[in-house]
Amino acid sequence: MRRTFLSLMVVMAAGITQESTAQDFPSTAMAGLPSQTLRVEYSSAAKLRKLTNYQSLRQRFLGPRLEELEAALAQIGIHEDDIDKLMIGWKPGDKEMDLYGFASGRFDKAGVARRAETQNLTPTPLEGQEAYCLQAGMAGTCVVVLENSLGAFGPLATLPSLLEAHAGQAPGLNSDVRFSSLMADLNKDAPIWGIALQSAVADYFAGWLSAQNSVKLDWSKVFAKVDSLTHSIDAADRVNLDMKLNCATPEDAATLRQVLDGMRLVQQYAWQAQNPGRKNPYEAMNVNLNQRQVGLQITSAYADLQVASGIGAAKN
Repeated sequence: MRRTFLSLMVVMAAGITQESTAQDFPSTAMAGLPSQTLRVEYSSAAKLRKLTNYQSLRQRFLGPRLEELEAALAQIGIHEDDIDKLMIGWKPGDKEMDLYGFASGRFDKAGVARRAETQNLTPTPLEGQEAYCLQAGMAGTCVVVLENSLGAFGPLATLPSLLEAHAGQAPGLNSDVRFSSLMADLNKDAPIWGIALQSAVADYFAGWLSAQNSVKLDWSKVFAKVDSLTHSIDAADRVNLDMKLNCATPEDAATLRQVLDGMRLVQQYAWQAQNPGRKNPYEAMNVNLNQRQVGLQITSAYADLQVASGIGAAKN
């Protein structure tokens, strides 16, 4: 009887640990992202999958590099519906920003090992874990299943810093006051939210209006005086984007507001030329100024997203 009781306690403890990890996933993931990270983005597929327009949102906000990541994960038996939450980090790389992060969901560690073997993927020992390096469109990207509810992914050269931070052997973003202070300014109940610092702000905006040839801006110059950006995307019957850009001085913020107002006017002309007769989802874009902070809000119908160019479609 005692053995049965102790076995039950062990099973319950394991369940509580996995549930706790899943519930506190953003904190766990932020603690495991290395200190060189300049941009993070959280997404809850579990929340988004409940929406009737989930596929439209996926196509609009996923980005090509994340699509490649999904294709790579499928090689070892991890599919999109196995993943409930993602925390992605970016840091400057040689040609483009390196992408890495953590995933929460349902992962069968033994099953992944078996599937990798059938795919002739030999595991690479890494910080006491086994990393599976995948190819499908993302050569060099590797995956580590940390437990049945948590995985890490990224280039082989970057994964050790993630695993060290996750193990508490190196500082993560939870100890970076820049990120911790901005977290308080976010709607963390939204299914998508993110933070960008310094040069990563321009990287985030690189995909904005990118398909409209009439809008050509040097984003690195436009956002040179922007210290940080936060954004959240909420969705129900419509999609709501709320963004805040924090500038170095009130004067810099006023200049940025003028640029964004001008960009909106140029975009409206471009939209009329390229999409005659269609409603412009940016028509209701609101730009406001509060000392050193510029706020930007957009509310859009799902149907408009299918023809809209730019919003959220960053080149991740």
